[in-house]
Amino acid sequence: MGTFQIEGGKVLKGEITPQGAKNEALQVLCTVLLTSEKVTINNIPDIIDVNKLITLLGNLGVKIQKNGPGSYTFQADEVNVNYLETEAFKKEGGSLRGSIMIVGPLLARFGKGYIPKPGGDKIGRRRLDTHFEGFINLGAKFRYNREDHFYGVENEGKLKGAYMLLDEASVTGTANIVMAAVLAEGETTIYNAACEPYLQQLCNMLNSMGAKISGVGSNKLIIEGVDELGGCEHRILPDMIEIGSWIGLAAMTRSEITIKNVSWDNLGQIPNVFRKLGITLERKGDDIFIPAHTDGYQIKTDIDGSILTIADAPWPGFTPDLLSIVLVVATQAKGEVLIHQKMFESRLFFVDKLIDMGAKIILCDPHRAIVIGHNFQSQLKATTMSSPDIRAGVSLLIAALSAKGTSTIQNIEQIDRGYERIGERLTAIGASIVRV
Repeated sequence: MGTFQIEGGKVLKGEITPQGAKNEALQVLCTVLLTSEKVTINNIPDIIDVNKLITLLGNLGVKIQKNGPGSYTFQADEVNVNYLETEAFKKEGGSLRGSIMIVGPLLARFGKGYIPKPGGDKIGRRRLDTHFEGFINLGAKFRYNREDHFYGVENEGKLKGAYMLLDEASVTGTANIVMAAVLAEGETTIYNAACEPYLQQLCNMLNSMGAKISGVGSNKLIIEGVDELGGCEHRILPDMIEIGSWIGLAAMTRSEITIKNVSWDNLGQIPNVFRKLGITLERKGDDIFIPAHTDGYQIKTDIDGSILTIADAPWPGFTPDLLSIVLVVATQAKGEVLIHQKMFESRLFFVDKLIDMGAKIILCDPHRAIVIGHNFQSQLKATTMSSPDIRAGVSLLIAALSAKGTSTIQNIEQIDRGYERIGERLTAIGASIVRV
C-alpha cells in the first residue's frame, strides 16, 4: 500500500485543469459493447477504476487502440461472452463497482450478462435491485448464485420494450437499463430516471450511434428500440467532483487558484453550495477563479437565522460525492453547518480522523454531522491516517494540506481510483506531497 507524506500550511497558486469525469467514463465505456463498429472516446481519465474497466473490455475481446493521452478507439466485433463464466472474470469484475454496467449492453446484444458482486467504496449498502428489476421488465430471466455472489440475466431473442417506474433514481441503474433498452423491440419508458449530466452524455452518445432516446435531461426517458447501433466519437465532460474538490482545497489553504474549462453549465448546485459556505467563486469564461480567502469565509444561515443544512439529493440536487469535501471545508469556516448524508450510511465515518486533527465535529448518527468552524483561529494538526474511500481520502488530503506539520495518509490507492496523478498536479501549484 502506498502512502502520501504531506507538509501542510503551504499557500498554493496557479491553474489546474480537471480530469475527464470518472462516473461518465465508467458508463460510456460500456457502450462500445453495443456495436461492432469503432467507437472513439476522448478525455478518458487515467485512473485505476477506469483503467480496470478498459482492461476488462480487452479481456472480453474488445479491440483497443490508444490514440494519445486520454483518447482510445474501441471495436467490439469479436466479443468473447464465454469469458463471463471464467474464474478470471469473477475475480476481475468483483474488484470494480463500474463492472455492473457491462451487463445491460451484453444482455441487449448477446442475450446474456453476468457479473460477480461488484467492489468499490465501502460507504454503505449499494443495492443492485434497480438494475435487475429493469432487465426483468424488459423480459430477461434473472439468476443469482448465492454461494459465489454471482448475478446473471439471460434472454432468448430480443428484449421487449416496457414501461417501468424505477424504485430509486439510480444513476448506474438508469444507465444500465437505457443501454439494454436501446436494442429492445418497441418502446421503453423509464420514469423516475436519473438525469445527471453524465447520464445525459450517455444518452446523447447513444443517439449519435443511432439510438432513439427522447426526454434526455428529464426524469422520464422514452426509448424507441432500434435493430443496431453504429460507431461514433465522444468527448467526456470534466469531472464535477474533482472541480468541487479543488474549490474546497483553495478555500482551506487560503490559496488563489483558477480551475480551467469546468463546463459551468453542467455544475448544477455545486457553485451555490460552496457560496453558502462563504466561499467566493468568480466565473471567468468557462473557468472558476477562487481568490485567496485571507480573511476566511463565513457560513450563511437560513433566512430565519437557523443553522444551515447541506444535504445530498438526486440531480439537480447536490451530489453526495462532495459532502465529504464540504464537511472538511466547514471545519475552518466561521459558523456552523449540519451535514446530512442521506444516501450512504458509512460515508461520514472518516470524521474521527478530522477530530484527531482538532476539528470540532459532532457525529449525530451515521447520516448527520454538525461542524463548528474554527474560522482559522486554530489550525488543524498533522497526523497519520488511512484513506477509507475515494472522496474521504481526498477530503483528508485537503485537511492535511491545510494542517500544521507533516501528515501521512496510507492506502492512497483509494485516492488513485478516482483522481489522476493527484500528487503531481497539486505539487505543480505549490503543494508539498511526496508519494512513498
